[in-house]
Amino acid sequence: MARQVHPISQNWLFKQADKEDASFLPVAQFPTNVHLDLLHHKIIPDPFIGKNELEVQWVGETRWSYKTSFSTPASALPLSRGTKAVLAFDGLDTFATVVLNGTTILETENMFVPERVDVTSLLRTGDSPDENVLEITFDSAYLRGWELVEKYPNHKWGGWNGDNSRFAVRKAQYHWGWDWGPTLLTCGPWRPIHLEVYQSRIADLYARTTVDDSLKSATVVAHAEIEGEATRIRFELSSLDGSTSIVASETVDVTTDTSVSATFHVENPALWYPIRYGKQPLYSLKATLLDANDAETDTASKRIGIRKAELVQQPLEDQPGTSFFFRINNIPIFCGGSDWIPADSFIPRISRDRYYDWIRLMADGNQFMIRVWGGGIYEEEAFYDACDELGILVWQDFMFGCGNYPAWPELLDSIRREADANLRLLRHHPSLVIWAGNNEDYQYAEGENLTWDKSDTDPENWLRTDFPARYIYEKLLPDACASLIPDVPYHPGSPWGGADTRDPTIGDIHQWNVWHGTQEKYQNFDKLGGRFVSEFGMQAFPSVKTIDAYLPLGRDDPDRYPQSSTVDFHNKAEGHERRIGLYLVENFRYGPDPLEQFVYTTQLMQAECLASAYRLWKRQWKGPGREYCAGALVWQTNDCWPVTSWAICDYYLRPKHAYYTVKREMAPLSVGVTRREHHHPRDKYTRVRIDRSTRIEVWASNLELEAVEGKVDCVVRVWDVETGECTHDMVAARQVDIPPNRSTELVAMDVPVRNPGAGEEARAVVAAYLVSSADGSQLARYVNWPEPLKYLHLQKPKKLVAELARDNSVVRVSAEVPVKGLALECDDDNVVFGDNLVDIVPGEVVEIPVKGATAGTKIETRYLGMI
Repeated sequence: MARQVHPISQNWLFKQADKEDASFLPVAQFPTNVHLDLLHHKIIPDPFIGKNELEVQWVGETRWSYKTSFSTPASALPLSRGTKAVLAFDGLDTFATVVLNGTTILETENMFVPERVDVTSLLRTGDSPDENVLEITFDSAYLRGWELVEKYPNHKWGGWNGDNSRFAVRKAQYHWGWDWGPTLLTCGPWRPIHLEVYQSRIADLYARTTVDDSLKSATVVAHAEIEGEATRIRFELSSLDGSTSIVASETVDVTTDTSVSATFHVENPALWYPIRYGKQPLYSLKATLLDANDAETDTASKRIGIRKAELVQQPLEDQPGTSFFFRINNIPIFCGGSDWIPADSFIPRISRDRYYDWIRLMADGNQFMIRVWGGGIYEEEAFYDACDELGILVWQDFMFGCGNYPAWPELLDSIRREADANLRLLRHHPSLVIWAGNNEDYQYAEGENLTWDKSDTDPENWLRTDFPARYIYEKLLPDACASLIPDVPYHPGSPWGGADTRDPTIGDIHQWNVWHGTQEKYQNFDKLGGRFVSEFGMQAFPSVKTIDAYLPLGRDDPDRYPQSSTVDFHNKAEGHERRIGLYLVENFRYGPDPLEQFVYTTQLMQAECLASAYRLWKRQWKGPGREYCAGALVWQTNDCWPVTSWAICDYYLRPKHAYYTVKREMAPLSVGVTRREHHHPRDKYTRVRIDRSTRIEVWASNLELEAVEGKVDCVVRVWDVETGECTHDMVAARQVDIPPNRSTELVAMDVPVRNPGAGEEARAVVAAYLVSSADGSQLARYVNWPEPLKYLHLQKPKKLVAELARDNSVVRVSAEVPVKGLALECDDDNVVFGDNLVDIVPGEVVEIPVKGATAGTKIETRYLGMI
């Protein structure tokens, strides 16, 4: 018989298990979790609104039961000899006891491990639609976690965010609360449940691909693992280019070995590339089990991509340490991108479409890589499918974050199963190019001075230290990766590298000395770089629309102001008031009222900060042998609820202004400018006789694979910020060559002013342009302002124009004085701007693409200094 798969998704009920008079109620959806069901029945208030999070904490300390009934499918009967019936649980959150027809069949302790239980002998057969009763009871992960903490008192418990109970539990760690997310300890059947009936099945299907250095040929080795009896298996490799043509096929006899394989040689393969570097063609790998009569008993298929992916760590010219960059199909990639947290506190309500919307937002924002952070989940297939289709590289953490994890034997066994299951689930995705052991656990170990010796290479000794999780990151997980995904690099942690986790010369770093740590000025990011910066960030308020959505009374709420207790409640970062205040007061003139202008100013601050990092670090991508910085992943791209955080897009997928400045910095061709003040005393004692100069440095960044040779001029124009007068207009470099895939220094010069040293430099707005030498068309643009911006006497434009043009497809913006950070705003969420937060200089019209606008669309403007 052919394998049958029957979803167990109907007639589910739930109730509070430790309440005697509780009655079962229908679930809101399936898969589900208890908060969604309680919300559906209005038993709890929406924890995303106001301070309701506090009102629902009892949910996480309560036991809950889920129940359904189902009939044994007639098509599966009779359950003859050799036929097996299996209940497959894709995900149970977390401590679950599963009972079928009065018999306990499963007890779980790991949210990340799918489970399969043979229930052939327990299924009831008959005419009743509710002949089989399936009940799952979920214990409180929070309380079970504390029981385990007390059971192992010798472990040195501790970490950042949440509480110690989370380290004992294999569950999404952000459910304990984080410095950007609420404490909402969920439970429930969070992924699908199926009844499978079969005599044989394909238990696993995957492929290992090897691409020749010439990229002209590839070898695809298809592997299948078989359960039950089968005679033969047919492998087919097909192109998914629309024609679904079969590239290769082979039928293999199945012997006593449960693992079979077939090797395909593909000439001139359609290679998978990251976005902008090529297309994202995919192949279908299909396997079909055949019995002795050539009847099909099971099929399985995976979408794969053929590509060559390498992590290159090699010595550099002129600088210590080694590179850390990704090379895809022989192309070095500067991985500008972002970090990813789960897109909702309640994962079952994240739809496939919403995953695609998030990844499409990244692709549209010129981002190349996303890092799945180690305190969330191994993401849903839809997430990786979207990355495969849209060309976004994935850095995947294992699910450990910010603390000292224990390693007792039963927990290690659970983690082995977790690693095995998730590597098998995800290894076919071409977008996935690195696995990392954890997020910041080594950093925590260093910060707490845990006693472990990096020079000790005996894994058994590591278990006897007070940092036993080193065994997980340097033994258990790399062994699993070597066995299951030997072609994908494994990195012990993030950050991880040289002498310690702060070493900027080897591996990756998390640069939190802006915001956290020493709270450096973001203008100094060029001094704070590393070979690959996999975390950095700056907070900003979300859209005013998002704030209105979480205030209980919306726009009429008395707490609708930046310092209110409700607004503060929707910022989980300790000390956020001081840190936001510090960076605002260092850089801007601002006030808390009105709310709209304050929100704008925080978003301007974040946008300036992050753009500075991308611009200055991308400058260090200098070509072969000089890949001094090869990646910048901003913390973070998204939110799991409506909140003030480091995200560049809020919970409702509304981009903050930083999204657009990052997009501009990661454009195929860009120009950068930095401004430095130089003081040269004429002798070693004087405080008076000092020569001062203000210089600018200009460079081009070309992320394309073709040079722009001898056809580009670098034009520099200067305006007085107070008068709006253009004081200088010059060609600073003529017909320059801009080599591919690197930055190129163009010019270094004093800021052009009429009276050097008289203070005019502090009023000079400098714009640099790359223009075509042939026709004068603009290729790239950047406007550099004297900083801090709070010192400037910004003029309010009298002739600010922002009008729809070209059949409402663009907004044309201009002004007669320099305008810093002009933002376009529209109440209609269907109106989407392709750019925003642009600097305006006199004599120039900036065109901003827009979608969804009509002739009647009302577009408003906001800028620095308007209030």
